Amino acid sequence: YLIKMAAAAGIQSTRAPFCTPPQTSSAHLTTRSRACNLAPKVVPFTSSSSCLPKGASLQSYSFFPSTLHLSKSIKREPVQFSRKTTVVHASASENGASSGLSIDLRGKRAFIAGIADDNGYGWAIAKSLAAAGAEILVGTWVPAMNIFETSWKRGKFDESRILPNGSLMEISKIYPMDAVYDTPEDVPEDVKSNKRYAGASNWTVQELAECVKQDFGSIDILVHSLANGPEVIKPLLETSRNGYLAAISASSYSFVSLLKYFIPIMNPGGSTISLTYIASERIIPGYGGGMSSAKSALESDTRVFQLFFASLDINIAGTK
Repeated sequence: YLIKMAAAAGIQSTRAPFCTPPQTSSAHLTTRSRACNLAPKVVPFTSSSSCLPKGASLQSYSFFPSTLHLSKSIKREPVQFSRKTTVVHASASENGASSGLSIDLRGKRAFIAGIADDNGYGWAIAKSLAAAGAEILVGTWVPAMNIFETSWKRGKFDESRILPNGSLMEISKIYPMDAVYDTPEDVPEDVKSNKRYAGASNWTVQELAECVKQDFGSIDILVHSLANGPEVIKPLLETSRNGYLAAISASSYSFVSLLKYFIPIMNPGGSTISLTYIASERIIPGYGGGMSSAKSALESDTRVFQLFFASLDINIAGTK
């Protein structure tokens, strides 16, 4: 999983002109083999579940933009997909990072949007990045902020914070956030007056990015670990328009918003990663309310951003 995070951070990435995926029958199409029509050569990485929540599994695709400026002369060639198994060894070192890791993210700063406990993928990714030496910043949904901070301070997460070298994962700062709202002007009055938001400030995406810039200057890695569907248990035909659009807003457009405001404070060679779900391409009973559509939109947007940021030396990746 650390290798996967390294790929997201642009470490040892292979860059190639944009090209189309190989021809394959529709019966055998998978996200990995059809990452996107614009995807360059895929970088193999290890898939390890050691850092994931118990019982969780992860299928992944990873793709990287070329830093070359686009032109009509770009040569297109089939993508070659392969798997490579890499054994990662971790051992303690003086600087706190695991000296046996195949990647080194010391000096890098990562912002993970969407951590509110120690059970989700966001937490697992934060631990992987921290184990590789990265500084960790976290964005937590405003209504969950108080509980998360209190649990952190009281040591309720200490066991989950243990890294491969025996040290505890540190979080430099926990920020309140609600990625459904881009700017303060977007927040409706009923939300502003809601007691769950009382006492919180600077939690829209624009304000959040400004606060991170003021506190730390820049980031190197941005992780989108956000999803919410208020009507997720409803079949699609029973989903209301508001419920459907709410799922899209929180689960996919939030990625668009984060990139809009965080890319300006991202260092050259920086990376972003979005987390999607297999329901984007398969029917998953019980996963309704427009959430499967939201995950499909997230994957599509991730592919579009590959092309959009290709000339800016920004790596865009997605995983499921």
